[in-house]
Amino acid sequence: MARRTVSLSSTADERPVPSVHLRLATGRMPEDRLAGWLATLAVTLVAGFMRFWHLGTPHAFLFDETYYAKDAWSLWHHGYVTNYVKDANDKILAGNLHGLWESTPSMIVHPEVGKWLIGLAEHLFGMDPTGWRVAPAVVGTLMVAVMVRLARRLTGSTLLGCVAGLLLCFDGLEFVLSRLALLDIFLAFFLLCATACLVADRDWGRARMAELMPDGWRAGAGDWGPVRGLLWRPWRLAAGICFGLACGSKWNALYPLVAFGLLVWMWDAGARRAIGVRLPKLRSAVVDALPAFGYLVLVALVVYVLSWTGWLLHAGVYDKYLSHNSYGPYWGSYVRQPAHGFLPEAWKALRSLWHYHQDVYAFHTGGLNNATHPYQSTPEGWLILNRPVAVEAVNGIEPGQQGCTAAAGSTCLRLEVLLGTPALWWGGVLALVYAVYAWLGKRDWRFGLALVGVVASWLPWIPNDNRPIFSYYAIAIIPFTILAVVLCLGTMLGGARASSRRRMWGTAVGGAFVVLVVLNFAWFWPLYTGGLMTTKEWLDRIWFRRWI
Repeated sequence: MARRTVSLSSTADERPVPSVHLRLATGRMPEDRLAGWLATLAVTLVAGFMRFWHLGTPHAFLFDETYYAKDAWSLWHHGYVTNYVKDANDKILAGNLHGLWESTPSMIVHPEVGKWLIGLAEHLFGMDPTGWRVAPAVVGTLMVAVMVRLARRLTGSTLLGCVAGLLLCFDGLEFVLSRLALLDIFLAFFLLCATACLVADRDWGRARMAELMPDGWRAGAGDWGPVRGLLWRPWRLAAGICFGLACGSKWNALYPLVAFGLLVWMWDAGARRAIGVRLPKLRSAVVDALPAFGYLVLVALVVYVLSWTGWLLHAGVYDKYLSHNSYGPYWGSYVRQPAHGFLPEAWKALRSLWHYHQDVYAFHTGGLNNATHPYQSTPEGWLILNRPVAVEAVNGIEPGQQGCTAAAGSTCLRLEVLLGTPALWWGGVLALVYAVYAWLGKRDWRFGLALVGVVASWLPWIPNDNRPIFSYYAIAIIPFTILAVVLCLGTMLGGARASSRRRMWGTAVGGAFVVLVVLNFAWFWPLYTGGLMTTKEWLDRIWFRRWI
């Protein structure tokens, strides 16, 4: 019996079907490579100048810097996090670093990648506010550069890539977190890097598939398409490393890892469908999804475990300390018997690390239940900025002090607030609504990328609102919101065949939006930098009662 083939030369109404190369095309990258890199550098330099300007001000521990700055120093110098004396903050700010840390390990509740990076900067630049904020400032600046390159690849436009970078540069939440020694900026950065790698892998994989397709190839009922030539995926490997570093910064990176893993499978299945493969989702699950699981999940797991190397090398210290307190009934059952040899010691250390993770998980899921905090917020309102977080507050500054020019009977104050730029976030909500239509109705995969990133970074928080959670956790959301905004701006501008009238109005609307975001950011500048304000100036910027 002759083999049945499926011809892709024409449709049922005799219209020619595009070639395999055209069906797998992902859009051409802009040809202005030099101009693209120069533009990226220019936007990045602007972001860097803003984030490093007066980085050490105020000379104080702000919000959770009191934990991470000291933990990072201890981690870098001892290999694990230790407890410290009660007046450690005052001594550090006075320049005294002697006799601050104890020998007993500390019960830390977040992974260590961000703290390793903060500790490296402290080692290089000193244990002071500037030193522990350098790493976040570097990462926050690089995040803008990655944003430019990712948006440029998605839109095929250097202009729109720069717009995306500028919008992130002038987002208040990203700006303030880039100037604080907290962990969330590292999570957002590595997630954005992983996303950029996956998009680059999509382009690379489809181009590679087109190269492997022989001329005149027609898919038979049992054909799978190219397999062996697509097993090596360098960009996918890089994405797995970035996901591992993201999870090593904060655990909530697991949700985007799962969501993007499923999205990658759909992309691969779509590529096989484009060349005529039957049952593309099922066959892609075997030849694409299984290797992708290794690249994304297993590589991320290895990177994550390696990020705990300092802990593993000092597992015995934790065994001795934690097995004699209330952190878990399983501690002490095996730690009393010493292990001999590399493999037994490694297995014992990994087992201890697993039990430690059980303790940390119990802390996050039960240890904070019913606790309260004045700045906690419900995640349902994060996209509309329902409750910002003040990381510094100095009230009651009398007229004539510190440059206060308030009228008699009034005072001045300084605040530093974790608040996104309202014009950007509120405009982003509208862009996300359109993105739903563009993805499901127009089948534009790029809007799907933005939506998956937002949903995976946001919705998992909603079932966990029975403990104090804060709006700045939404930092992982804003890069994907900006992608939706920029894709909407690109839609307004139209393609190469768009009329000059449409381009004129699209440019006017897009330009006006960018200018509005920049002006809105400038208006809130005193809130972002702890600037001196009179009470009236402060009230002019507190638009809602919940912002107080």
